[in-house]
Amino acid sequence: MHRVVISASSVRAAPHTISNAELVASYNSYVGQFNQANAARIAAGELVALEESNVEFIERASGIGRRYVIDKAGILDPHRMRPKLASRSNEQLSLQAEMAVAAGGEALAAAGRHAGEIDAVICAASNMQRPYPAIAVEIQQALGIGQGYAFDMNVACSSATFALELAVNAVRCESARSVLVVNPEICSAHLAWKDRDCHFIFGDVCTAIVVEKLETARSANAWEVLGSKLATRFSNNIRNNAGFLSRCEDRDPDDRDQLFVQEGRKVFKEVCPMAAAHITDHLASLGLTPAQVRRFWLHQANLAMNQLIGRRLLGREATADEAPVILDEFANTASAGSIIAFHRHSADLAAGDFGLICSFGAGYSIGSLVVRKH
Repeated sequence: MHRVVISASSVRAAPHTISNAELVASYNSYVGQFNQANAARIAAGELVALEESNVEFIERASGIGRRYVIDKAGILDPHRMRPKLASRSNEQLSLQAEMAVAAGGEALAAAGRHAGEIDAVICAASNMQRPYPAIAVEIQQALGIGQGYAFDMNVACSSATFALELAVNAVRCESARSVLVVNPEICSAHLAWKDRDCHFIFGDVCTAIVVEKLETARSANAWEVLGSKLATRFSNNIRNNAGFLSRCEDRDPDDRDQLFVQEGRKVFKEVCPMAAAHITDHLASLGLTPAQVRRFWLHQANLAMNQLIGRRLLGREATADEAPVILDEFANTASAGSIIAFHRHSADLAAGDFGLICSFGAGYSIGSLVVRKH
């Protein structure tokens, strides 16, 4: 079987940014309107008054400083508090495909590849714009990839790493010469912006990665994939129930259950030890220890989670150089987070250095790839 590399990556951020201060001002305006409009019911004990948010709370809880979003005005409008997106005809490129075509084109250019050399496209994200036709097939056509196959997949925040294993195996087993993996994450659309506990969490972005044979790679920043490891365990602690059956259940369109929801403390306590054990076991299977890894590109969900995982792996605090963080700029971007960290913080390492890409999220799901700089 062939040796396989990640030969190039790219990041395409959404066009608008929202600072924590802007988000708090909008949210607190909504809280004031809600409490005033429901003053009598709150006084009678029928409703609980909403609590205001603040910048310090957000930064302490998450490490997030700002986020990129597809639409800013709709989110910050206290009367709406969700993105306002224009509908597109079937003849127009879908929003996720548009993001992925931009990011995918940049990744192909960085890899020195053209459309005729790509045999597969995998669109992997925590939410898909539609069930069918597959967004990946639309991307394949838009990029001018006239051969091969394309498909969508969803493993929540682990979608990118799970897709990378499939891409690596396809190249290794010669069912594809090169594979393009794209992760168009429009997380702002499934976030409950009216919920103080989570209104700050997500941002929008698209990442892309090219996977190909080692012997054909042209990139100066190629990383050989030494091994991948996937794991899942069912949990209700992170959930989004929106789907095609929702309309048949006569649900209220504003039903809170149709948006992202999590039991944050439970997730923290359960996922961190799972992720640390997963990484340690994966490295051990390849004859490596965490101390031999030059850089960890971890899932970017919460700063405290990454810090705890770093301590469990290394027996001390991981430095920003060992486990770079992009949360402060991008917020949580679901499956794209670890790929952003890899893209931003991989070119400076030396040939022979080991690295590890890891994501974890709803499912629970955990995916990791051990790589070595070529």
